[in-house]
Amino acid sequence: MTWSYRAPWWLPGGNLQTIYAAKGLCSLGDKPPIWQRQRWETPDEDFIDVDWLATPVAKDSTPKNTNQTSTDNPLLVLFHGLEGSSASHYAIAFAHEVQRNGWQMAVPHFRGCSGEMNLMPRAYHSGDYQEIDWILKRFQSKHQGPVVAVGISLGGNALMKWAGEVKAEANKTVAAIASVCAPLDLIASGHAIDSGFNRIAYAKMFLDSMKPRAFAKLDQYPNLFDAQAMQSVTTLFEFDDIFTAPLHGFKDATDYWLRASAKPGLADIALPAWLINPQNDPFVPASSLPSGDEVGSHVELCQPIDGGHVGFTSGAFPGTLHALPQAVLRWFDSKI
Repeated sequence: MTWSYRAPWWLPGGNLQTIYAAKGLCSLGDKPPIWQRQRWETPDEDFIDVDWLATPVAKDSTPKNTNQTSTDNPLLVLFHGLEGSSASHYAIAFAHEVQRNGWQMAVPHFRGCSGEMNLMPRAYHSGDYQEIDWILKRFQSKHQGPVVAVGISLGGNALMKWAGEVKAEANKTVAAIASVCAPLDLIASGHAIDSGFNRIAYAKMFLDSMKPRAFAKLDQYPNLFDAQAMQSVTTLFEFDDIFTAPLHGFKDATDYWLRASAKPGLADIALPAWLINPQNDPFVPASSLPSGDEVGSHVELCQPIDGGHVGFTSGAFPGTLHALPQAVLRWFDSKI
C-alpha cells in the first residue's frame, strides 16, 4: 500500500517532527485510553506485564475487561520501543484508532518496562525474537479472531527479526506484521544516535532512564557488571557493551548490533509485512534503509520523505497523531 505522508508546513525537519510528537504537544484525543493489566509468567519463571485496551461502554459504567479475548474482531499487538510502554504517545494514538475500528489491542511490555523490575538478570534487547515468539503464540492461543502485530522502533526490529528467523512458521501465529521507524541496521542506527546533536538530545535521554534501571538490576544481582564503568557511560554503544550485550549472550556491543539487526533476514519473511521508515528519521540513516531487492516478496516498503522518528503529526496546529495508526490499520485490514 502506498502511503504518501507529508508533515504539515509548520513542523519542518526530522528532529522537530520527532520531538514534537514525543512530548505530547499535539492532540492525543479527549480521553486517555483505559488499560487493564495482566501479568504473564514466562517460561523461565520471570514475568511480563500486558496492558489490554478496555472496551468503552456506557457512561458511568465499568469498562469491559478484555484480558481474556473472546471476539472474532482483530487483535492488534503493539511492541513498544526502547524504554517505551503503553503510556508512549504512539501507543495512545493507536489505542484511539483501534477503539474507533472496534478492534482489540494489547501492549506487552518488554521485561522491566512496565514500572516494575523483572526477576531474572536478563532484560530486553533489539533482537529478542525468542521473546516475541513466545508472546505472539500466547496471544494467538487466547484470541479467536485474527492477530496482527506492529512494532515501534526497537520493537519493530525485534518483530521483523522474529519473522525473518521463523520464516513460514510465522503464518501460523499472526496474519500480518508492520514496523514503524525500526532500526533494521543497528550498527548504522546506533552510531547515528551516538553522534553529534543526537548524542546530546536522544542518547542522553535514553541513558537517563536506562542507567538507573541497570543499577537497580545490579542491586538485584551484585557483580552483574562493572558499576564504575557504567557510571562513565555516555553513549548507547558503551551501555550495550557493558550491559545489554554480555547479559544476553553477545560478545560485545558490535556483535550484538550485528547479530540482532533484522535487515539481513528481511528476504526470508514469509507473511505480509509493511516496513514504514521515514527518510528524515534522525535515528535511522536513509542510507541504511532496505531496498526492494533486499526484501522478500511478502515485504512492502514505505519510505516517506517526512515523519521523523515516530512523529507523523498531521493537520492544522497543534495537529494530531491519527495519520500513522489510521494508515497501519487500513493496511492490516487489507491483509486479513
